[in-house]
Amino acid sequence: MAQTTNREGFFARVYETVEQIPEGFVATYGQIAKLIGEPRRARYVGYALHANPRPGVIPCHRVVFADGRICEGFAFGGAGVQRSLLEGEGVVFRDADHVDLSVSRWPAGLE
Repeated sequence: MAQTTNREGFFARVYETVEQIPEGFVATYGQIAKLIGEPRRARYVGYALHANPRPGVIPCHRVVFADGRICEGFAFGGAGVQRSLLEGEGVVFRDADHVDLSVSRWPAGLE
């Protein structure tokens, strides 16, 4: 039971943080992990977002890999849908698969 509670608490913190990413910006999985106080858990952020209970409300499409790459396995329609959603919000891409983080990265938690 405690493990479930910890998982649910972790997932809830991820969702709460991802909901704060403004339209037109992205964050990385590692950035979200750091913001919730779990800097070594970027992969678990991905697990949480894959299980997003409120797609469209929790904007998981705004989370990308550390190099700006969008997710091939985007759970809510694939990489093409993720790219389309991000472009529709004004996120700048540097090539077909990578967001230009120098332009479109949410600055929260960055030093």
